[in-house]
Order: sequence, then C-alpha cells, then structure tokens
Amino acid sequence: MTTTTYAARPIAPRALKELRTADDAGRPAEPFTDTEGGAPLRCCLRRSEPGEVIALVSYAPLRRWASETGVTPGAYDEQGPVFIHAGECHGPAGDALPFTGAHRTVRRYSGEGRILGGRLVREPGDFPQAFLEAFDDPAVALVHVRAVEYGCFLYEVRRD
Repeated sequence: MTTTTYAARPIAPRALKELRTADDAGRPAEPFTDTEGGAPLRCCLRRSEPGEVIALVSYAPLRRWASETGVTPGAYDEQGPVFIHAGECHGPAGDALPFTGAHRTVRRYSGEGRILGGRLVREPGDFPQAFLEAFDDPAVALVHVRAVEYGCFLYEVRRD
C-alpha cells in the first residue's frame, strides 16, 4: 500500500521579499507589532505570537503560480489579504498541515489556471482525503486551502 502525503506550501521566499516592499495590489507593506497574536502567518504557516512584527498585505496566489507556469488565470486571478512576518522568516518548523482547526475549502485548479471545483472540509482528519480526491483528477494541478468565513487564502498544495 502506498501512502501519499501532501505538503502545505507557504508563500515562496522570493514572493515574500517582493511583498515586504509592495504587495500584489501595488501598496507598500505597513509593518506593525501584533499585540494580541493569533494571526495566520502565510510565510511560516503558524499563528503569530504577541509582540511579533507582521504585515497584512494583498497577495494573488494564482497569479504568482501562473507566472511560474506560463498560463493566464483570467477571471480567477483574485487577490486578498494575508499576514506575513515583516522581516525575514525561516518558514514552517514542521510538516504538519496548518490551520485545520476550522472549516476550510479545498479549491481545485487546472494546469491552465481555471477553477475545477472544491470541497468543504469540516474535520482536521478529512484533509488527506480531500487532497487525494482532488489529485485523483488528472486535470487538477494544484489546490488552495481557504478559510470558509472570509475566503482568505491559507496555503497551496501542488501535485507531486
């Protein structure tokens, strides 16, 4: 029996460097000290701690993926808010799937950057099956995991 593990991909270091200067909407980053903690950081895929210096920036995940692969996402080129560390970040500390403690959607995209549907994930243990179902479809190139309540991008999972 073969077990496939799907890895959450944080925002890439090169993109983070660019976002710390100007976000995908063209606005400069505005770092601030997080006094409460708990912001979902997309650079290291964990929640922020009180006192960390972070920034809320606009990020276009499908646009950035499309530029790497040479496709045009068309109308699916959306951008939205993400929290990142305002300075250098060392990335995720482990390989556990992050941000699974609430309902999430697993949104599927084709190699041409078109949406192919999605799935609501209610329980943390349901993520592996949702990824398996997504990637059982040969047309699916990547998936985005998003928050249900706001639709915010949390992380990407790509086909192995």
